[in-house]
Amino acid sequence: MDIPGLRLSGLFFCEAVKPVLDAEFPDVPYSAALIGEGSEVLGFDTEMSTDHHWGPRVMLFLKDSDFAEYGERVRETLRHRLPHSFRGYPTNFTDPDPTDNGTQLLQAIERGPVNHRVEIFTVRGFFLDYLDFDISLDMELADWLTFPEQKLRAITAGAVYHDGIGLQAVRDRFGYYPHDVWLYLLAAGWARIGEEEHLMGRAGTVGDEIGSALIGARLVRDTMRLCFLMEKQYAPYAKWFGTVFARLKCAGDLVPILHSASLAETWQEREKHLCAAYEHVAAMHNALGVTEPLPDKASRFHGRPFRVIHGDRFADAVAAQITDPAVRRIASSRLIGGIDHFSDSTALLEDQHRRPVLRRLYGDVAATADTRRPSLRP
Repeated sequence: MDIPGLRLSGLFFCEAVKPVLDAEFPDVPYSAALIGEGSEVLGFDTEMSTDHHWGPRVMLFLKDSDFAEYGERVRETLRHRLPHSFRGYPTNFTDPDPTDNGTQLLQAIERGPVNHRVEIFTVRGFFLDYLDFDISLDMELADWLTFPEQKLRAITAGAVYHDGIGLQAVRDRFGYYPHDVWLYLLAAGWARIGEEEHLMGRAGTVGDEIGSALIGARLVRDTMRLCFLMEKQYAPYAKWFGTVFARLKCAGDLVPILHSASLAETWQEREKHLCAAYEHVAAMHNALGVTEPLPDKASRFHGRPFRVIHGDRFADAVAAQITDPAVRRIASSRLIGGIDHFSDSTALLEDQHRRPVLRRLYGDVAATADTRRPSLRP
C-alpha cells in the first residue's frame, strides 16, 4: 500500500472528482467526506485492507432538494468523466458480490465508463441508514445509550474534504456524550467491575482456572472500556480495540499490566495484576475530580480472601453526581449502561434497525418518535 486510504480518497476528490463537479454542476452545493465504514476511515488500513472495498473512493452529500434531481446525473457524469486509474489504482470496482456481503474489489479497465465508488447521499439519509437516527430531531438519552461507540467513532473519524451543506456541523453533534450521560456510563463501567472483580478469584479457589481466566479477561476489557470513557474517546470495534487503547494517555502504564493479567496462569497472579490495574484506574478517577477522592488501593472483599477495588463504591459515587432528571431516573435502577456495556454481539451492534427496540430498555425515558419535537439544529 503506497498511500493510506484516507489520504488517497482526499487526493482523489481534489484532483479527480472536484474538477468534474466544478465544471458540470457549478451551482449544486455539496459536501465531500469519507466517514463510516472502513479501516481507512479510522486510519488503520494496511496492505491487507486493500483486498476488499479499499481504493479511490469518496462520499458526496447533496441537499435533500437536490438529491432527486442531481444524484443520478452526478453519478452518471462521473462514470464517464473520471480517469480509469488514479495514483496507480483503478477507479473501477467490481459489482457488489451478493455471496460475500456486497464486497467490491478493484478491477482495472482501459476504456468505457467506470463503476466508481463515489457514493452519493443526503446527510439525513446517511444518518438514518447508519444509525437509524433522524437528524431533524434532538438526540435523547435513549439515543445516546443505544448508539454503538464503534459507529460514533466512525462518524467522528475520517475526514471532510469539502463542506458546502453543513456536514461537519452534523458530525459535531456526535462529538462526545453529554456530561450526565458520560457520568452514567462511567458509573455503569465501574458497576461492571464491581459485579465480577471478586468472582475471578472465587472461580480459581475451586480449581476452575479456565473460568477464572475468562472472568479475568472480561475484567481486563471492562477496565480498558473505563479508560476510554475517562479519556473521552469512543472505543472502536474489536479489531482495533487494543490498537486504539495503546494510544490512550494511560496506556504506557496500563498495557504491560493488563497484558500480564491476560497471560496469568493462576488466579493469584491474575489478581495481583488486575489489582495493579484497578489501583491505577482508581487514581485516574480521583484525578478527574468528578467525585470526592475515593480509596485507590485494593483491599479485601469483605471477609473473603480476594483483593478488589470495590467498583460498586465508585459506581455509587459517580451516579450521585448526576443532575439531569432523565439520567437520574435510569441511574436509580441497576446500572446497565449503554449498548456496549451489555452486548458485544456484532449482529446487534451493526443492525441499526434494532435501535427502537433497544430504546425501550430505558423505560419511560425512551420517548416514542411521535412525541419527540423537531430539532432546530442542523
